[in-house]
Amino acid sequence: MTKIEPVESLAEARALVAYLEQFVTPERSARMDAVLAERTRYVTVLIEDVYQPQNASAVVRSCDGFGIQELHIIESRNRYRVNPQVALGSTQWVDLVRYNRRRDAANHSAADMPENGAAANSLAAVQALRERGYRIVATTPHREAWTPDSLPLERGRIALCFGNELDGLSEPLIEAADEQLRIPMYGFVESFNISVAAAVTMSEILRRLRESSIQWRLHSNERVAIKLMWLRRQIKGVRQLEQAFCSEREETRRK
Repeated sequence: MTKIEPVESLAEARALVAYLEQFVTPERSARMDAVLAERTRYVTVLIEDVYQPQNASAVVRSCDGFGIQELHIIESRNRYRVNPQVALGSTQWVDLVRYNRRRDAANHSAADMPENGAAANSLAAVQALRERGYRIVATTPHREAWTPDSLPLERGRIALCFGNELDGLSEPLIEAADEQLRIPMYGFVESFNISVAAAVTMSEILRRLRESSIQWRLHSNERVAIKLMWLRRQIKGVRQLEQAFCSEREETRRK
């Protein structure tokens, strides 16, 4: 895909959104607005080295369904790959933030990634989220941990962290976490599949968040930026359309 240059100001973004809306149906544009009204970055999700595409894709689909705008993906050993039959197009609506620089820089494959490199990716993700004001909440089977119905929501933004299918979260990420969370279990198994665990946790926490007085919705400026991104992904030949839009505006300024 040809790179599209970023807009210079919020006013320009709003004008560009208004221009591009004419190239989708009114129903499609209204649907985007309705979804954006329920989107949040107050809660985000991080998955670490999930190796089954159907599980990772199911988490993306759940994020979209529950209104979470961002999914953070650590790819130290396993690169995230979309399973279209599971994701059902949800990757075009959810922001995917990847952490794989150490592996790529060292030219390592998934099988031979050194432990310190894997830890560096996880810690880089933790640092990036913490700098944005997120509390790092690691899922764990420990009985003294919070549960989805008891985790305090008013203390600030929450990053829910889930590990891979075999080992769960890595020790470096667990140690770096601010808090821990467990899903109560009543059977013989000790854990749910990651996609189920993520969906169960998101469902309860987002239900509680929506019933609270916390300001969890996206700011209007964020909604403009996201709608512009969505329109760009939906419209064929959008680069040419934007060039025509810019030419028209420049011609208007000259007059």
